[in-house]
Amino acid sequence: MIVMESSALQRDITLSFRVETIINIKIQAELNHEVVNDIVNVFAAGIPGDGRCLFRSVVHGACLRAGKPSPCECSEKELADELRATVADEFIKRRADSEWFVEGDFDSYVAQMRKPHVWGGEPELLMSSHVLQAPITVHMWDKKKNCLKTIAEYGQEYGKENPIRVLYHGYGHYDALQSPSGGLQSKL
Repeated sequence: MIVMESSALQRDITLSFRVETIINIKIQAELNHEVVNDIVNVFAAGIPGDGRCLFRSVVHGACLRAGKPSPCECSEKELADELRATVADEFIKRRADSEWFVEGDFDSYVAQMRKPHVWGGEPELLMSSHVLQAPITVHMWDKKKNCLKTIAEYGQEYGKENPIRVLYHGYGHYDALQSPSGGLQSKL
């Protein structure tokens, strides 16, 4: 957050922005038991850590996948909350298939997940892939190998081309990955 003071008007103007740093990243994934390396220019979109980061990252990636521009922060928040509600409904719709992998009481879990500041995780990524009928790939930075690694893939039944790509930071935060041109095109 940047605050600028105007001596003439003695008022504060507050500007909110996202930091988008472009970096060369080596992506490493195992495909058909072969390690594939791909160098691409990507950046993390700078998704806010407000409890909605998983849902924000997924809707951000879904917009890019559809060829649309990345949403502004306000629209992204609204889309994330809509996705969260739809994901909670999808849990109920798929209760027989999903009840076993949620922690604790299923109904309490779904009720908690409807709250806007509750963190999402793997179950929500799986349900998001069903709601959006799109593949979602989760990457994490491997410090030892200095590259991004694919750690999870959801929704492969919807295809493997052009997945929604999210970055998991390993401490409860998700971010959207994209290339400077909008999408993330690679051999993966």
